[in-house]
Amino acid sequence: MRKLVNSTYITLDGVIENPSWTMPYFDAEAQEFAGALTEAADAMLMGRVTYDGMSAAWPTRDESDPSTGAAYFNGVKKYVASTTLTDPAWNNSEVIQGDLVEAVRALKDTEGKNIIQYGYGSVTAQLVQAGLVDEVHFWICPVLVGGPSLTTPLGEIASSFALTGTRVHKSGMIIASYAPVQ
Repeated sequence: MRKLVNSTYITLDGVIENPSWTMPYFDAEAQEFAGALTEAADAMLMGRVTYDGMSAAWPTRDESDPSTGAAYFNGVKKYVASTTLTDPAWNNSEVIQGDLVEAVRALKDTEGKNIIQYGYGSVTAQLVQAGLVDEVHFWICPVLVGGPSLTTPLGEIASSFALTGTRVHKSGMIIASYAPVQ
């Protein structure tokens, strides 16, 4: 059985949308880990919002430069959970038909490598509830993005931080300590 692996970039204030803020933190070490995740996956699963963002960005990137990842993202088999998308234009994309949970369960039962999923929205929530997500990787970026859509008291604040320490507890809790970058 294939594994469904979720990989989600998140800010200190909980923002996951439009992860352009990850770029300053996407160093060689992060690139190596991301490469290992994609190397282990021969399919990608996404919701409509993630599809729209990725299908607009990846086809414009240089596939001849292996460090961009463009050849992988443009070539990998892509499954899109959407009730409104009918004819996806991005290469090798297919819209999931019918019940999402049953379709993903059937997809996981096929032969192949892992299925990678980026972002954490309603599609992931449904699949977690159904017990279909096997791993979740949260890439916590030391930045406050802020914005009017946030429901936290941080509101419009935007700032960058430097890691000052980490603690990993036996319970699985991770405490990451940061100080503002001056």
